[in-house]
Amino acid sequence: MTASHDAPETAPVANPPYRRIATEEAFCPPDMLDVYKRLIEAGKVDDPGFNTMFGFYLSSPSERARIIASQLGDLGAQRLAHMDAAGVDHAVLALTSPGVQVMEKADAVAYATYANDWLVDNIRRHPDRYSGLAAVAPQDPAAAAKEIARAKALGLRGVIINSHTGHEYLDDPKFWPIFEAAEQLEMPIYLHPYTPSKQMIQPFLEKGLDGAIFGFSVETGLHMLRIIIAGVFDRFPKLQMILGHTGEALPFWLYRLDYMHRAGVVSKRYEAMQPLQRKVSDYLRENVHYTNSGVAWAPSIRFVQDVIGVDRVMYAMDYPYQYVPGEVGILDRMDMPAEVKKQFFQTNAERLFRIAPADAATGAAA
Repeated sequence: MTASHDAPETAPVANPPYRRIATEEAFCPPDMLDVYKRLIEAGKVDDPGFNTMFGFYLSSPSERARIIASQLGDLGAQRLAHMDAAGVDHAVLALTSPGVQVMEKADAVAYATYANDWLVDNIRRHPDRYSGLAAVAPQDPAAAAKEIARAKALGLRGVIINSHTGHEYLDDPKFWPIFEAAEQLEMPIYLHPYTPSKQMIQPFLEKGLDGAIFGFSVETGLHMLRIIIAGVFDRFPKLQMILGHTGEALPFWLYRLDYMHRAGVVSKRYEAMQPLQRKVSDYLRENVHYTNSGVAWAPSIRFVQDVIGVDRVMYAMDYPYQYVPGEVGILDRMDMPAEVKKQFFQTNAERLFRIAPADAATGAAA
């Protein structure tokens, strides 16, 4: 998992005319994995996705499990060396999925505060290399809204929410204080994947499809559509959200989503499917940004740029879950206009996350 043997065609381009900002990079304070282990051993989490996923990562002797556990908790020399080997100049860090969202409410609120403070402390050690997103506990929407405000004051650049919380989705109005705070404070929300909820996971688990191979995208794409159909963006029109993995497949469905939503409204088959102020595709173009995390594939990236817009698509690696340094060199060599490539790697992220240019990065807060 190093770049030392990259072929010339996959080695990062030397001195490119852009800064490579990776926008979906996971971390956790080292003790969080101990918290997870205790939760699993005590049988306190009614979540087959969490129990099978972290039950594996925290007990398996496999190389992948050991490497990920080691890399998640390191924001020092090891991670910086991996960034340098891959050619990544700056990383936007977010508490790994599922974050605090499997903890009891009071514990989740307290740990989110602790994790954000831990992250800010590490960012201040390396302000030119790191920015961060704030963890919140949706279990307590009022506390989450307050933590968003506190996190912005600390210099964090947005919010990370790892999809469902206790198998509940953010389209429920009880969670909307989170959206209200994010819109008011101009803190974009990254809707990050998590395993499918217990209502839908079994067919995925049976064939090993519950994780990043497929289940993550199905679950997160569903979650975003629920948010749209519920009218969240009509209520909070300036709210900005982010999807990874080239949009969890939603950009490829724009035409059919618009057609079938319109047909569903007209048919009046579903009480929950009411008219919206705009088309589904409009919300996906105007309220959502996209990263390519885990998808180092030019055709997919260019498609999302074409149907969504070049100003809303950003680079991400998905470290440490997918650390392939040669992918950076592949993307460096995409057939893409120079200015669009700079938007992809650098300026879109700088604008959305308020990341200062390299020569002006002096601290966690801007």
